[in-house]
Amino acid sequence: METAVTTKDSTLREGLDTPGVSFSMEQRAEILRLLAALGVSEAEIVAPARVAQDLEFAVVAAELGCGIRTSGLVYANRESWLEELGRCRGVLDRVDLIMPLSPRRAPEQPEDKLRALEAVLPECRFDDIEVGVGFPHSTQVSPEFLCEMCECAAGLGASRLTIYDTNGSAQPFGVRSLITKLAGRIEAPLHFHGHNDLGLATANSLAAILGGARGVDATINGLGDRAGNASLEQFALASHLAGITTGIDLRELRAAAVLVSRASGVPVSKLAPVVGDFVFDHKSPAHLPTPDEFEAFDPDLVGATRRLS
Repeated sequence: METAVTTKDSTLREGLDTPGVSFSMEQRAEILRLLAALGVSEAEIVAPARVAQDLEFAVVAAELGCGIRTSGLVYANRESWLEELGRCRGVLDRVDLIMPLSPRRAPEQPEDKLRALEAVLPECRFDDIEVGVGFPHSTQVSPEFLCEMCECAAGLGASRLTIYDTNGSAQPFGVRSLITKLAGRIEAPLHFHGHNDLGLATANSLAAILGGARGVDATINGLGDRAGNASLEQFALASHLAGITTGIDLRELRAAAVLVSRASGVPVSKLAPVVGDFVFDHKSPAHLPTPDEFEAFDPDLVGATRRLS
């Protein structure tokens, strides 16, 4: 029996945190159309640090009529949270209130973080926008504290809870165990947001799904700050091979990688999994008689061609 998951693309949010990357309004619109054509179910397009600026494109996105849900982030502990959330209503389909769990980010004390959620969530029961909660630094605090915060948010009506591996330090076995524990205690849908500082973002995302998460955040070409985020193309292909349905058109992944690379100015490595130029190039003489024995998947899945040297 196949598992279906939600793939939320964050290229137009996290991608803009990549050093040197900026997208014009025309490029953002082109990328949003691309995501819709790929079969992405949701695009995150508003960052909590630039709500006003990103909402300018959100208005454009609503007018494009691409058929893709749009979402954004708002800091729950800012005095302006309610005003920012109000500006998102009627423009975005959903907003996730962000509550950082690190004691080095305000509010510092665990009880203050809990009280902040208890103060804001009862005011977020709207008919025109879904409101969830995201927890940065989820993998850097105790599982019990994370569970307590998730139970509070779910009990107050959060429509979705996003577990962030903010510094990319988590490992797949730990992620699966953590998500399994949360899923056993919380009925609200869980999502996972992975960073790639140790090269494990895609593995951690797949582990989260196997642990019971219902969706992940990813970006085209793994764009994002520092070492980037989970790669949409890698997650989609790995999920397909694991019998997990993402709704992503795998044959369009390589073209998507090229388009976003051109718009961002960040080249795709020839060694990049799934979409790199060398993925189906065979040079070793021992491989040439049976090249498919050395491939993780059929090149036809992604519209690629095998090359023998």
